[in-house]
Amino acid sequence: MNRILRFFSVIALSLACVSGVSAKVSVSARLDSVSVLMGKLTTLNLEVVQDKGKPGGFPLFRNADINKGYVGICGDSIELRTSYKADTIDLGSNRIQINYKVPLQAFDSGSYRLPEFVYVSESDSARSNALTLNVVPVNVTADDPIAGFAQVAEPEGKSVLDALPDWMVDYWWIIIAILLAIVAFLWGMRRYKKEGTVLKKKPEPTPYETAIKDLRELKAKNLWEQGMEKEYFTRLTDILRIYLARRFGINAMEMTSREIMDHLYSSDVKDKRDYVRQILSVADFVKFAKVRPLPADNIAAYDNAVRFVEETKPVPVVAADAEEGDGQNPEIKKTETKKGGES
Repeated sequence: MNRILRFFSVIALSLACVSGVSAKVSVSARLDSVSVLMGKLTTLNLEVVQDKGKPGGFPLFRNADINKGYVGICGDSIELRTSYKADTIDLGSNRIQINYKVPLQAFDSGSYRLPEFVYVSESDSARSNALTLNVVPVNVTADDPIAGFAQVAEPEGKSVLDALPDWMVDYWWIIIAILLAIVAFLWGMRRYKKEGTVLKKKPEPTPYETAIKDLRELKAKNLWEQGMEKEYFTRLTDILRIYLARRFGINAMEMTSREIMDHLYSSDVKDKRDYVRQILSVADFVKFAKVRPLPADNIAAYDNAVRFVEETKPVPVVAADAEEGDGQNPEIKKTETKKGGES
């Protein structure tokens, strides 16, 4: 019999402990009105029962942005003001009841199911019951009087962007892209009228660079070594004639060998005529008399072409006037580049 009594005593004590733990914190929620006009205020009442001396609160409000002054729920369609009131009632037996009165406002019409509000007190927490709120739209006409609503207020943190239309603020990047495209178009048109092109022209190679490049390519083909002396000298004289035309302005492509020599005699490079004479002479024999030159003549013609181009290219000329003074260094004047008749 004693064992049976002890068994039921242990069970009763265990149930009392469990019920005591589950009753530590409880939360209930209700609305002053379950139907509210859009834009109007109503009150959300949250009643919390807990032990005395234990701090607690709703994380929803604790984590809110103080500067905003409200917490958005239901997709931000409903706002709960953070400036709520809280009154405490002593229930005795080391228990208290805290009544939270939270202003609630909605700006979108419809039916909303409010979430369960979580209250946390130290290691204990509890959830409130869920609520349903109906937000009634405001149906007005142009003739209806406006009453019961606050006046239009200036927005906080007003800036010059508030005067712009919403589409300009939303699509500012498209506007900037269009403006940049217009600026680029105007710049391109101006450059085209001034220089005849939009993109910067790549500098053309000098007559010297072109001639040396062509001579190297001709040598790499090994034409005369393959018995193609006529093709070899035709290309060699073309390179030389183009160089004379670009470097000295001589229309060598339309001249005979004799006319080219006469023009060189009256030019500043008449002392270099022997190079050209050897090339043209051998070339005329090969092209017109069908003479096969010796390998030495082929090599000499190529070497003379290279020498003529190298020795007649424009070279920088340094003009310096040394003025001697008492303890002073000579002054070096600026360097000028001799054009040399380049066209």
